[in-house]
Amino acid sequence: MAEIFHPPVKRSVEIAGHKTSISLEPLFWDWLRRVAAEQGVPVNALVAQIDAERIVADTPPGLAGAIRLWLAARVLAGE
Repeated sequence: MAEIFHPPVKRSVEIAGHKTSISLEPLFWDWLRRVAAEQGVPVNALVAQIDAERIVADTPPGLAGAIRLWLAARVLAGE
């Protein structure tokens, strides 16, 4: 597991054919990769799914925040 207290790391992802960069702490990158592997999808596909859910929210957060919240909601839901 990555060091918990580490500044965000910027990585490129592709969503709907468009490249964008996301800054997340290594812990969240590790977690995102783990969930993608569990679901049998690439990280880009999981990020695209989270992005699609985020943009229909009443007050959508930024993408990085949405990823963190989505991952935290999985923990709260017991997944």
